[in-house]
Amino acid sequence: MAKSVELSSFDNLVANSLTESELEEFNRIYYGRKDHRFVQINKSNIEFAKHNNFDIAAYDFPAQKEETRRPRIVKVGIIQHSIAISTDKPIVEQRQSIFDKIRNIIIAAANEGVNIICLQEAWSMPFAFCTREKQPWCEFAESAIDGPSVQFLKEFSAKYGMVIISPILERDKIHGDTIWNTAVVINEFGEVMGKHRKNHIPRVGDFNESTYYFEGNTGHPVFETKFGKIAINICYGRHHPLNWLMFGVNGAEIVFNPSATVSGLSEHLWSVEARNAAIANSYYTCSINRVGTEKFPNEFTSGDGLPAHKEFGHFYGSSYVTAPDGCRTPGLSRNKDGLLITQLDLNKCRQIKDKWGFTMTQRLDLYAESLKKAVQPEYECQVIKKK
Repeated sequence: MAKSVELSSFDNLVANSLTESELEEFNRIYYGRKDHRFVQINKSNIEFAKHNNFDIAAYDFPAQKEETRRPRIVKVGIIQHSIAISTDKPIVEQRQSIFDKIRNIIIAAANEGVNIICLQEAWSMPFAFCTREKQPWCEFAESAIDGPSVQFLKEFSAKYGMVIISPILERDKIHGDTIWNTAVVINEFGEVMGKHRKNHIPRVGDFNESTYYFEGNTGHPVFETKFGKIAINICYGRHHPLNWLMFGVNGAEIVFNPSATVSGLSEHLWSVEARNAAIANSYYTCSINRVGTEKFPNEFTSGDGLPAHKEFGHFYGSSYVTAPDGCRTPGLSRNKDGLLITQLDLNKCRQIKDKWGFTMTQRLDLYAESLKKAVQPEYECQVIKKK
């Protein structure tokens, strides 16, 4: 049987299949607005991206003009990418090859005036957690303070005055050399502001991550940066509405969702979950997924009855951004590196809260009391039965 060809872009497929009037109506229904509000990209950057084999796109999310507040404009860049060399190469070479390609994408983002960058989950390594092998993959784990990935990105933060979110495999030397799935936040001076560890760990399909690390212990931190209040909901946390909720409760204006997920499992959910979270919590969400198919030296299984295999599956990219009103950008490619830039007016968060009243009517007190009861061993479900 012939191997299936990966679709490059759902958004382009639709755009190329409809008439102009049909596309306008489709955009209104699906994306939430007729016009994508493209932002012009420097011609030199378009050529630079083409030369370095990555896509670049930019969109605007304006807010209504207010009398008492100035616009709070921030440019956000999210980066999706594949690994650069085969997974049987030395660890240092694999990491450096990824650094080399990411350097160019960050430079392009800086040339477009991006203020905040977020990379994908475990960006500086292959997503090897499917293998359940400890060696050599645990050697990618690094310090969240001065590890090679953090040191690499500090230079760009300081040089370009941007905040960079770096999701890594963290080695915690202070607490027994344990490993965590962690997002490090580096401020515009090249200093580590703090970190957030992944709250929810999958145990489904080939996602054997609990072999390496458990659930995080950092709560739901929001980082108050020069450019706005940001938070990171790492990968599998997007399936948990209360995870999104708590970042909103703590005041987040932009929540990033750096991910690594494959087409055979989650693609039908991808365009829904972060968008729902943006609507429910009246903040911006930025969804980032890696691209490509990663092949490992040794076969592995996952106890699901399927034959042993060396490939995890196709990481389908499709990174996108959603505004608090539910409008969203088209996604990046399903099979190519890319930089998605969005110009956000953070005033839109409060404006949507005023319009829809979701935070005013969410009844945290009611749910807090109900959940307090539900976690007790003797809890009885509130079910009314026919007498």
